[in-house]
Amino acid sequence: MALHSFTLRPVIDLESLNMDAKPRITGAHLDFERFRLRTFIESLPREELDRISAPIELADIAAALDGNPKAVLFDAVGREGAALAGNICASRARLALAFATKPERVTQEIMNRLRTPQDIVEVPRELAPVQAIVQEGNAADLTALPVHLQHGLDGAPYISASIDFSLDRESNWTNVGMRRLMLRGRREAGVDLNAPSDLRALYEAQVKRGAPLPVAFVVGSHPIDHLSATMRVAGDELALLASLRGATLPVVKCLTSDIRVPADAEFVLEGQLDARGFVESEGPYGEFLGYYGELKRNPVFHPTAMTRRADALFQTSTIGGRMLACTDTAQLIALRTEATLWHALQTAVREVTSVYATPQSGGAFNVRIALRQRVPGEARNAIAAAFACHGNVKNVFVVDPDIDIFSDAQMDWALATRFQADRDLVVGSGFRAMPLDPSLAGSRTWAKAGFDLTLPMLKPGERRPIAHRVPEPPRYQGGRFDGIEAALTDGPKYFEELMAATGSRDGREIVRELEQLRASRGLERDDEGRYRVK
Repeated sequence: MALHSFTLRPVIDLESLNMDAKPRITGAHLDFERFRLRTFIESLPREELDRISAPIELADIAAALDGNPKAVLFDAVGREGAALAGNICASRARLALAFATKPERVTQEIMNRLRTPQDIVEVPRELAPVQAIVQEGNAADLTALPVHLQHGLDGAPYISASIDFSLDRESNWTNVGMRRLMLRGRREAGVDLNAPSDLRALYEAQVKRGAPLPVAFVVGSHPIDHLSATMRVAGDELALLASLRGATLPVVKCLTSDIRVPADAEFVLEGQLDARGFVESEGPYGEFLGYYGELKRNPVFHPTAMTRRADALFQTSTIGGRMLACTDTAQLIALRTEATLWHALQTAVREVTSVYATPQSGGAFNVRIALRQRVPGEARNAIAAAFACHGNVKNVFVVDPDIDIFSDAQMDWALATRFQADRDLVVGSGFRAMPLDPSLAGSRTWAKAGFDLTLPMLKPGERRPIAHRVPEPPRYQGGRFDGIEAALTDGPKYFEELMAATGSRDGREIVRELEQLRASRGLERDDEGRYRVK
């Protein structure tokens, strides 16, 4: 998603959407509060929001968010007492509120907005709230941000709600996506670029030239902006963001690059991906399917400037764990999947009444389609269209309009009473697979409509690889040591164990000490991402 594997983004190609829209500069009055994160949170009804005013340590954030059905606003986080928001997009009801519609109508609203272009207005820097406070050069310290450890075996604290903006040198279009940032030090972060994506293509082209790629990460955004970042269109994706907002989009040019970002955002981390390529270890990380992603080689991000609002609100996204339906990632991916399916089904069948991608399956693997059949075979046409239009769709369920596809109980009843396996099962194999699916057991292709979701059986005494373990909030268990170096001398340690070893309730100082050890003694990572001294 990308946020975590959001990088595999299906293309939505709508001719009526003007993707060549260019910003125009104006000093006209614009509403910079309507689409800011803090405004959205303050508009939420009581049943959708928990507000924690008492001071809370960074080490306790993950547990407060895990499985929580509500958005959470923390007023005083960490030593600095920073403001932090989490779980904002982790509910279909809240996403529907962002689009001013009902949960069952949100996908149709998205499709309607995609057909309606909106203006993009570039504003002078002195008018842009996101550039009210500026930190450049060495002052751009990533460890000064309220970034927390999300899962027990994560490689480090992650900035998880970051939307990336970059420029295509040839077209001068802005590319927008979502990627996580793993803290490596005050001025370094790992960026997951393993999956195919536009940003990866742009980066690899720059690496061939021996040049870094400028990029800007926006942290603290309206839910509509997050959804925009998961989708893909042919053209300038600022126009996509504007269309989904359904309003004029104010943008401002970054201080250290020509990239334009939403002027009403909370934070912007400007910088570049260095020209060395995929050279540094990143991960493990609790991924959107509910299992860990393994340690990878990825590029490194170096900040050149950090800008923010005067009353900026930092943001974290929930990803992974056992309660996927309560995560930002799964809910956003579900809406992205549904929009893609609606577009494809319009040409495959005559009357689709509703589409639902279950967040419990990560938002893409299991999809439900309700349609009114006009001629025999349309249900199978819908299945074939769903298979083809989205690589991550794995199991497709088609029902009549009398079944509420948002109801697990009704879907279970339909499966029990309207299905015969030897007559109604459509199975295909050899499809491109989502590598994070642990049921693949090493295969590079998968079957669609397969129902066995169990992990491979273990041999006696065999330990499950990290890619098969379910992420949980860190527990900070382990022995105490006099310092990080002493802990690592004792043996390899996960980041969680290093926090436990020193009694840290924050984690960022561990990042700084690891940075010093990397320079003085050298650090290595084993296959599970544990740190060890060379």
